[in-house]
Amino acid sequence: MQCLFIRKYKTLTSVVVLNLLVAVFPTFNLIAQDIGLLDRSPKIVFAVWDDDDSLLRVIGKNWGNQDTITISNAVTGDVIGSAEPNILGRWRIRIENPATIPCRLKAESGENVAELDVRDAPDNCDASDEEFTLFAFNDIGMHCYDGDFSVFSILPPFNLVHAQLIRKANINSNPRIVDNSDVEIFYSAIADKENSINTTSVGKTNFWDFAFDLFGVELEEDEGLLGAKMPGVLNEPLPFDLFSATNRWFTVEGIPITSTDDNGQTNSFPLMNIQAFNKSSQELLASLDVVVPVSEELHCSDCHATGGVAADDITAEKHDINDWSANVDIETQFRENVIILHDGKHNTSLFDNKPVLCASCHYSPALDLEGNGPQGEQINHPMFSHVMHGRHGKTIDNDLPDENNLPLIPEEGIETCYNCHPGEETKCLRGAMFNAGLICQDCHGGMLAVSGEFALADGRTREPWNDLPKCQSCHTGDAMNNFDGDIRRRLVYETGDQAANPIIPKNKRFAENENELYRNSFGHKGVSCEACHGSPHAIWPVGEPESNDDVAAIQLQGYAGTIIECSVCHNDTLPLTMGGPHGMHNVNDENWNRDHKSFFFADRESCKSCHGTELEGTVLSRAATDRALFAKGGVPISITKGTQISCSLCHLNPL
Repeated sequence: MQCLFIRKYKTLTSVVVLNLLVAVFPTFNLIAQDIGLLDRSPKIVFAVWDDDDSLLRVIGKNWGNQDTITISNAVTGDVIGSAEPNILGRWRIRIENPATIPCRLKAESGENVAELDVRDAPDNCDASDEEFTLFAFNDIGMHCYDGDFSVFSILPPFNLVHAQLIRKANINSNPRIVDNSDVEIFYSAIADKENSINTTSVGKTNFWDFAFDLFGVELEEDEGLLGAKMPGVLNEPLPFDLFSATNRWFTVEGIPITSTDDNGQTNSFPLMNIQAFNKSSQELLASLDVVVPVSEELHCSDCHATGGVAADDITAEKHDINDWSANVDIETQFRENVIILHDGKHNTSLFDNKPVLCASCHYSPALDLEGNGPQGEQINHPMFSHVMHGRHGKTIDNDLPDENNLPLIPEEGIETCYNCHPGEETKCLRGAMFNAGLICQDCHGGMLAVSGEFALADGRTREPWNDLPKCQSCHTGDAMNNFDGDIRRRLVYETGDQAANPIIPKNKRFAENENELYRNSFGHKGVSCEACHGSPHAIWPVGEPESNDDVAAIQLQGYAGTIIECSVCHNDTLPLTMGGPHGMHNVNDENWNRDHKSFFFADRESCKSCHGTELEGTVLSRAATDRALFAKGGVPISITKGTQISCSLCHLNPL
């Protein structure tokens, strides 16, 4: 504060001295006018475009200290920012990612107007024909909800989609992530190849009949817990209501979609059409069809239906239960039996207080929308995930299982998880890892590991929704630096580790952001990892014929799989580089194909990291789709999808 006063004091003193000189020495007045010392007209004195940071810096002076100054594109008239002058009439502004890079700026405040050309503006400044790429993705690859809410609830219908809009590169301009200052994002339902469309959840669930009793909120039909709605029978596009300046993504949170489409058929992978519009002109900038996965295949009927092993005469006698449910609806029946059993075992009165929100006593981070942690009764009870996985992972007497005393649900591969999680029909686990033969336990560990039965390496109890598998634990590095010689493992943790502690390799090439989950991590210039790789449990490619999961990737680059084509964001403007995601070079670029020799001799170790120590290819250098390479002399070579690219495909190995 003192420094600011001194700076202002010195400036004011200079002005006083200058005016005194003019008054005393008329000749000085002429000299001052000639060199501009007395020019007090409002000015833009500095306007520079910084392409590396996609930043426009502007400074002005002589504007007085009262009115807000509006800064606009002098050519188009579009307002791009505003500034407040200080006591001396000076101001400055930094404008990140403007919708269009202006060639010339105008500043206005009342009758004061000034203009200035933007220094270092690209050749295509003021261009209005820019292209955009829209990424959109579900956060966790599958959202579950209860098939009935009249008895108890574990999860409501609640889906989430993020979106990032990229302004594609032009000459002298890098791609840039666009914020919400000039753009808005909308979602609506769209039919898939089977003509399945899901516009409304009305009549498909009894959630709204019990929403207030369970969650304490009054909701309209088709409205979710946080206000997000289904498009409705008119399928009117609805806005993404959130924008995170930190994550640089748009979000719609809590869409109450169900797995029943408008024809009454089950479709756990409905599509939504995501659209980005210019706010002022309402011009459609880009669109993408994205899967919004959802399932009600959250059933306990195999054991808890009346007559099942958890609702039979033996269980009734053991816990002094008089009667099991006689409800003819099997969905309601097994739910009533679950809380009847809970009442018998724990001396509660859940059945007389239906409907019951399980998380009201057993904390679930999935329902802690404000991140407050356990509250009230939750403090005195174990977490929901710990209860469910722990109880069903132990014996009928609640002991640790062994070969002679089996758990309630034995560890028998993916079917163990599908007893409760979606499921035999839905197949929550799908995509690249499923196609490679991995199962749930390869990443999450067994039932008791998930329950927190075994302490983690740091002594903590495993926290649901927080202590989760890590990409880097299997993708441990590259051919030159990895964990125990494995570029790609098939088990997240060390064999025999009952707690399933994720391996943390030294090479962070494929790691999530520090202390972040995959779904909250960002890579290449701030693009979300999910934008290019897909959602957890459904990492691209899913691979099933005409899978709705793969639609977005196909629309973005022409085929299913990780978004690897540089042209998705760069057009034909990308110079040869090794600065791509994870240290990649240009992909499917004929110029790289012909002119990479100098890169090899400058840094051959970087080439070996993906193409192998002998440059004969690894899993990291596989062709993502069929390619056409060019050997010396321009001879074309056809490469099929999956081929490990090696030097000897086109010429002699230089090693």
